[in-house]
Amino acid sequence: MDENDSLALRFEDHRTHLLAVGYRMLGSFSDADDAIQETWLRLSRSEADSLTNLGGWLTTVMGRVCLDMLRSRKVRREDSIDDQQLPDPIVSAVEGTDPEHEALLGDSVGLALLVVLDTLTPAERLAFVLHDMFAVPFEEVAAVVGKTTATTRQLASRARRRVQDSTPVPDPDLARQREVVDAFLAASRGGDFDALVAVLDPDVVLRADTGVGILKVVRGAEAVSAQALSFARFAHSSMPALVNGAVGMVNAPDGRLQSVMAVTITNGRIVEIHILADRPRLERLEREAARG
Repeated sequence: MDENDSLALRFEDHRTHLLAVGYRMLGSFSDADDAIQETWLRLSRSEADSLTNLGGWLTTVMGRVCLDMLRSRKVRREDSIDDQQLPDPIVSAVEGTDPEHEALLGDSVGLALLVVLDTLTPAERLAFVLHDMFAVPFEEVAAVVGKTTATTRQLASRARRRVQDSTPVPDPDLARQREVVDAFLAASRGGDFDALVAVLDPDVVLRADTGVGILKVVRGAEAVSAQALSFARFAHSSMPALVNGAVGMVNAPDGRLQSVMAVTITNGRIVEIHILADRPRLERLEREAARG
C-alpha cells in the first residue's frame, strides 16, 4: 500500500463524521458530498504527515468549504427569488433507523431545525454547528470564520437564540408520535375536517417544496386541514415512516416515492409539517438509498 492509499483509508474513517458536518451546514446530501470531495482534495495536497489531529483538521477544513458554499448560495438567492427549498430528509423504516442514519442524525437533527438553520447567516450557522454540535473550540471556529474569538462567540450566541426561539421541542415518545400521525392519516382518508383540526396545533405551519423554487407556506389549523383534504386521495397511498428520527409519512403509490412529510409534534399536536414533493430530488434520494 502506497502513501496515498494509506491516506485515503484514513480519510474514509472520517467520512461519516464529515457527512454529518456537511448535512448540518448545507442541508443537502449532494452538496455535502461535493464538500467532502473538496476536503479530500485539500488533504491530498497538504503535508498530511505533519497533522497530529487529522479528525480536527478535517472538521475545520470541511467547515471552511461549507462556509464558502453557503456564501455562494446566499449570493445566488439574492440574485433570484426562485431558489428556496427544504433540506433533504433522512427517511427510515418506522421500526427504527439503520446504523448509518443513526450516526448521521446523532443529536436528532430534525427537519424543523435545519429549516431554522437555513435562516442564519453563513457565519452564524458555521459558529453554531461547529461549536454547539461538534464541540470545536471557539478559537478554531474563529480562524475559519475570519473573526475574533469574541465575535465568533457572539455569532454562535445569536444563532443559539434563533434556534431556541424558532425550533419547536418535539414530544420524545415515538409511540405517541405514531398515534398522532395515524390520527392525521385517518382523518385525511376519511375527509373528516373536524378530526384534522383536532390533531393540529392552532398555529400549525405547513411548508411544501414542490421543486418550483418557492416554498408554499400555509398557517393555521383550519387552513392546513383544508389543504390536507384537498389532497385526501394521496392519503390512501401514504404510510408512516421515520423522517429525521421522528414519525412522519411517505407517499409511495406503486412503490414510487412521490412525497416525504416531516412532522413535528408537541404536546400531542402537530405544530409543523414539512413536505418535500420535488420529484428530481426524491429520485436522487431514492438512488442514494439504493446504493446505501
